[in-house]
Amino acid sequence: MANCTIADVIEQYEGDLLSDWIRRQQESLAARRDLISEAELRTDSRNLLSVLRETVSRGGDLNVTHAEWAKARDMLGDLSRRRVVQGFTPSETATFVFSLKQPLFDRIVNASSNDPQAIADLMWSATLLLDSLGLYTVEFFQKSREQLITRQQQEMLELSTPVVELWNGILALPLIGTLDSNRTQVVMQNLLEAIVAKETVIAIIDITGVPTVDTLVAQHLLKTVAAARLMGAECLISGIRPQIAQTIIHLGVDLGGVTTKATLADAFQIAMRKLGLAVTKA
Repeated sequence: MANCTIADVIEQYEGDLLSDWIRRQQESLAARRDLISEAELRTDSRNLLSVLRETVSRGGDLNVTHAEWAKARDMLGDLSRRRVVQGFTPSETATFVFSLKQPLFDRIVNASSNDPQAIADLMWSATLLLDSLGLYTVEFFQKSREQLITRQQQEMLELSTPVVELWNGILALPLIGTLDSNRTQVVMQNLLEAIVAKETVIAIIDITGVPTVDTLVAQHLLKTVAAARLMGAECLISGIRPQIAQTIIHLGVDLGGVTTKATLADAFQIAMRKLGLAVTKA
C-alpha cells in the first residue's frame, strides 16, 4: 500500500491488530487479571483504536495537545481514573498504550510494500504518537491518584474526629493521633457545627489518644477551646496523663483558664455537676 497512513493500517488490519494487542496486554497483566475483566479490556482497546483511526484520518498533526486529540485525551483520562480506583500502578496503566506499538509496527511492515523509507517514516510517526499518548496517560494517572489520596486523607480526618453526644447539652470530642494544622481545622469545624446543632453547653475534648503534646499541639487545643467559647460552650480537656502534664508545664503553656481532667469519666462528672445533674443507681 503506497503512501499509507496509521489510519489506513488500522482500518486494513483492525481485527488482527485488536486481537494481537489484547493478547499482549493480557500477558503483561497476567498477575493482575483479577483487577479488570477481559470485556472491559477489549472495550477500552477497541475504543482507542477507533479514536486513533478517526483522528489521524482527518489529517491532523500528531501533537496530542491539540484540539483534534481532545476525544483521545478524554478517553485516556477516563481510563486512567478507572485504573487508579482499580489498583493498577502507573507502569501497568501506561502499558495499555505502549503495548500497541509492536502489533502496529508489524502491520505497518505488512502494509508498506517492502519500502524501507515508507516503513521507517510510518514507524517513527507511530512511535511519536504512541509515546505522547502513553506519557499523557501516566501524567493523568498521577494526577488522579493524587486527587484520590487527598480525598481519602480528608475523609480519614473527618472519620478520626467524631463528635459524640454524651448527654443533652454535653458533647465529647475524642482525639486520636497527631493534631496538626489541617486536622485542627477539621476538629474545629466538626465541633462548632455540633455545638450549634445540639445546642451544646459543655464540650469535652479528650486527648487520651494523642501520643505527644508539644507547643504546637497545645496551641491548637487552645484555639479549639477559644472557638467553642465564642459559640457559647464551655470546654473541658480530659486525658491529661502525667507525662503530658509534665510536658505542658515544661513548655510553659498556660491552660489555667481551662478545666482539665485525667480521664473522660472525670470530665463527664464535672460536666454533669455544672449542669446540676447527677447519675444515681436505680
